[in-house]
Amino acid sequence: MSLLERARNFLLPKFRQILQFLLKQGIAMAGNLLYGLLCVRILPIPEYAKFAVLFGYMGSLTVLLDTGISSTLPPLVGEQITNLQLIADYVASIRRILSWVYLAVSPVAVIIFIFLVQKQHWSTLVVVQMIVVLLVTAWFARVSSTYGAVLTLRRDRNRYYRAQIIGSVGSLILLAAFWAFHCLNIYVAILLNVAQVIFIAITYYTRARELMGCKGVPTRRQEKAIVNLALPNVPSMVFYAIQGQITLMLITLFGHSASSVASIGALSRLGQILVFLAPMNAILVEPFFAKLQASRLKRTYLAGVALVTGFAAGFAALAFLFPQVFLWILGPNYNQLRVEVGLVVLGSTIRFVGGFMWTIHTSRRFVYWWNNVANIICTVLVQAAFLWKFDLSSIRGVLIFNIVSAIVGLLITISSGVYGFWHGPQKMDRSAA
Repeated sequence: MSLLERARNFLLPKFRQILQFLLKQGIAMAGNLLYGLLCVRILPIPEYAKFAVLFGYMGSLTVLLDTGISSTLPPLVGEQITNLQLIADYVASIRRILSWVYLAVSPVAVIIFIFLVQKQHWSTLVVVQMIVVLLVTAWFARVSSTYGAVLTLRRDRNRYYRAQIIGSVGSLILLAAFWAFHCLNIYVAILLNVAQVIFIAITYYTRARELMGCKGVPTRRQEKAIVNLALPNVPSMVFYAIQGQITLMLITLFGHSASSVASIGALSRLGQILVFLAPMNAILVEPFFAKLQASRLKRTYLAGVALVTGFAAGFAALAFLFPQVFLWILGPNYNQLRVEVGLVVLGSTIRFVGGFMWTIHTSRRFVYWWNNVANIICTVLVQAAFLWKFDLSSIRGVLIFNIVSAIVGLLITISSGVYGFWHGPQKMDRSAA
């Protein structure tokens, strides 16, 4: 049976389910991406610089305030998904842990944010307003992650995605309405985004309480189990939270103009285009390769990687050869960023290929203790060398820094694949099964 026939036999029985999933998630992601791109086009450069820094920092802060704690709910509950009191107790325990994390991390995050924006010469009032938005949004994001886990655990995915679709599309429509009536400014753009986060959090909270039907009681035993399960992933979660917005944070720290900050923020929106394809890794690539016969794995793996690499190379080449296509998306304020468009797309395509390979490695248990350690150490060493030797106050310098960091991650991923094919998958702990 050919690779095409095997893929067809795998996809056809699940086609409707896959299509619905991609459609729901795609609409929510498209709404958020279009919202950001409209802000790029509409807001003046100094105002968009504030918008980009605020929500870029917020993205990292949200991850740091959770560090995978809310994702411990499904494995801890296990097969007891009908035990509503158990779920409610775990949720209460997770909320108490996250509350303590919020109280501990928030003051440090505020100090770092003030240090980060000191060269931007924003007024004290503006910085204070940004800090208030950060703290409020981070609080509701914590609620959203906790109670959203209940919806996915109880398989209420319709409500889960409906809230995201209503939030993203609703905020996009309101943004367009304010723009049409010439009432749009940075305060409206920020508050609409915050309102979306609050709406999703309240929706998840209300629906999760209905699904559980009882009030949970936190216990020290459950809190200990949650911490023990989440703790091994904390270093990598912290690392990836910082890496996710490192280019924007570096240009904010070392750059001397709002134009540079706004340009990196606008370019990062283009880097998110390939994010639309990321859900296919979880629902198509991983289950397909997990069930693939070992005798067919290497050939299928190489064919898949070659196909994805070819697509990524073509997409990057398009950005270098026809940058005006991407610059039209960003608007007239960024027409000068012709080379920079190619650089940011190149970085995103490298990460896209690495993500595809990592998905396959996970499905075949080509994941080893040294993967994350090597990735963190090598990336930090290379980035430290760049900080020492190169000028990171320029847009191109920061984008090249991002490309080199992506290459390091890709090389570590390739090495884990080579090791996996050579030595075999990671051994399972049978005593825990």
